[in-house]
Amino acid sequence: MNKYNLYGSEGCHLCEQALAICLAVLPRAQLTEIDIIENERVAHEEQTLVELYGVHIPVLEKLAQDSRKSIKLFWPFTQAQVEQFSL
Repeated sequence: MNKYNLYGSEGCHLCEQALAICLAVLPRAQLTEIDIIENERVAHEEQTLVELYGVHIPVLEKLAQDSRKSIKLFWPFTQAQVEQFSL
């Protein structure tokens, strides 16, 4: 079973649209919403999530079995693209 992260921020209307699209395709148990402002995790190469995704949100990330690898789908995306992405 694949796991996904949806990066966004509170009050972002595009993020709300992306969540609705994702939930039409993916089971809720497979999707984790991550607020890039509230979540202070350090990501790749010591960059914060805001630095990585701030101008790109919403971003859907498909987590690979090897947690060090993932692929991302950047907004804008459609339900058909999420369906293809989830295969």
